[in-house]
Amino acid sequence: MAESDHWHPGAAYLYVLHLDGPALAWEYLRRHPDYRRDWLRRRRHPGAAQHWGLRLLEDPALDARDAHPAWFPDHDSVVQLYPDADPPPDAARFAFWHLPGRKQLIHDGRRLVLATRWAGCCLRLAFASDLADGMAYAYAMRASPDPCSRCRALVGELDKLVAVAPTALAGARPSTTALLELRTLQALDGTLAGASLRAVADVLFGTAAVAKDWHADGALRARVRRLVRRGQTLMRGGYRRLAQLHPHTQGRFASFAKRP
Repeated sequence: MAESDHWHPGAAYLYVLHLDGPALAWEYLRRHPDYRRDWLRRRRHPGAAQHWGLRLLEDPALDARDAHPAWFPDHDSVVQLYPDADPPPDAARFAFWHLPGRKQLIHDGRRLVLATRWAGCCLRLAFASDLADGMAYAYAMRASPDPCSRCRALVGELDKLVAVAPTALAGARPSTTALLELRTLQALDGTLAGASLRAVADVLFGTAAVAKDWHADGALRARVRRLVRRGQTLMRGGYRRLAQLHPHTQGRFASFAKRP
């Protein structure tokens, strides 16, 4: 079978540079062959989502720009909104359509969850079932032995609302970590498409670099091998760390993945 070349254009992966932990987790999970099979069999196995750390199965054909995976439990970046039980007279009022960005709203089986995106930012909000437009509201976070870190996470998400500007601003240069995720996903797609390590290296680093530095014990070959291994590890369970989920025990995960 000929190797597919859909993964060759590096520009197709540039959106990865702006993804946060939950979105990156989805990018790795949606590539898992067993997850894709569960999506196709979702009517026969309606409870499969919980084994992947999701409340609902999401379409693996959708990348993180269009998908809305509902992780279980919520990532710390999800801001919870509840009616204010004792609001002051000048309390801010909830106004759904005043929230910035392109909105995606789903019901995850318990409440409405919104993902809204703009200019490289993504804000995730979970609405209490009794919250309505025009009501005074409050932000909530989980109790924790380290409440200060939870507060900082909440403030960091809410700061995105304050930072919204009417004009586009030049973004910072991609971090080393973001570039690593881009190359990891591209290398993973190459191996899933049947490409050899050398073919992956040609696409990621150029044929000239490969012709010069590709040796059995060379640094370039070792680098590509690490990228592929990292991608496979994240796809096969490592994504759970990115989504702040508890890891599966190997036995439970393996028995689920191999079921008929």
